[in-house]
Amino acid sequence: MNILILADAYTRPSFAPRLRYLCDYLVEQRHTIEVYTEKWNTIPFEHDYPIHELNFYHLGPISWAIKTLYSILTDWKERSFARRILWRTRKQKFDLVFCTTFSTFPLGAALRVARSKRLPLHVDIRDVEEQAPGHAYVNHPQWYLRPFASLYSHIMRKRRDAVLRAADSITTVSPWHVDFLRRYNPNVHLIYNGFDPAVYYPQDITTDTFRIDYIGRLYDFQNIDYILRAIKDLHSQIPEMQVTFYTNGSVYERLAYSHISTHGFIPLNAVGDAIRRSSILLVFSNPETNGVMTTKFYEALGCEKPVLCTPSDKGILADTIQFTNAGLASSDMKEIKAFILDKYAEWKHQGFTRQAVSNKDQFNRYIQAQEFENLLRHITGL
Repeated sequence: MNILILADAYTRPSFAPRLRYLCDYLVEQRHTIEVYTEKWNTIPFEHDYPIHELNFYHLGPISWAIKTLYSILTDWKERSFARRILWRTRKQKFDLVFCTTFSTFPLGAALRVARSKRLPLHVDIRDVEEQAPGHAYVNHPQWYLRPFASLYSHIMRKRRDAVLRAADSITTVSPWHVDFLRRYNPNVHLIYNGFDPAVYYPQDITTDTFRIDYIGRLYDFQNIDYILRAIKDLHSQIPEMQVTFYTNGSVYERLAYSHISTHGFIPLNAVGDAIRRSSILLVFSNPETNGVMTTKFYEALGCEKPVLCTPSDKGILADTIQFTNAGLASSDMKEIKAFILDKYAEWKHQGFTRQAVSNKDQFNRYIQAQEFENLLRHITGL
């Protein structure tokens, strides 16, 4: 197959692991792929296929504000992205347009390109705004822009839904997302996120401290109150405890607590070892969210490290943690502290922790990439 891929920006800290692994797999299977995306962070990973980064906001905040407003009114960004891709690929032949996004961009561009080239369109939706309370995925850090969140959200959802109805097929990341998206298109398939088995594998590494780590971006809707209370209550009982957040600097104020260390994002090639050195890996949720299955859960599962998810989402993530015996999802302080003390005793005995997980092969990215390939073959008839 010859596949034209349109993707949202590769952003820190994880740089689109679902797409990265799929592209590597497709190239290994001798398919031809070409990726177009928005220029954002410097791409730190090696790749054996072309990634074209198109810049939209290179003139600073004034340019960003004008173009954002113009896009809200006229869909300029999607139209510009499509026009530039169509010009650059005017002499190329493809079998399929594949679009992946965590929000809405570049869905509109993908539909325009697919229709212009008369190709089937497959859409991979990793997140939808409705999965989290409020406007968690569209709220801007600048307070004066937040009153426009509802208007922006309404317009973007309307445009998103139109593309979903027109797509030939859709994949998404959880059963909740499947049910949600089927209101727009009946041809929705579940392919979970997962872990790269070449990077996230178990290895027992002894450490001098009992490490409780959070690795990844932290959002406002993720509740950290339970773990802060647990750390405060247990600190005197676990003198070797070291709690570290490797996360975005914008949340450091929330973590201003004497027993917590904060650092920036871990380099992509060091995340696997960081998880293997952890005694417990933290995952934060919110009972008001739906279908949010953070990638770090899967990566901890691959490394067979204990996961502490707090508070429990009382949904798919908690069910999956139980299904895989990956650790604990709880909003009960007694359970949370008992889990930490149990893992501390394990670490105290042998210098590391190892979770006896089960059913983890279902979340192996290699198997998931095969599922993608089979689906795309069916769509194209190749």
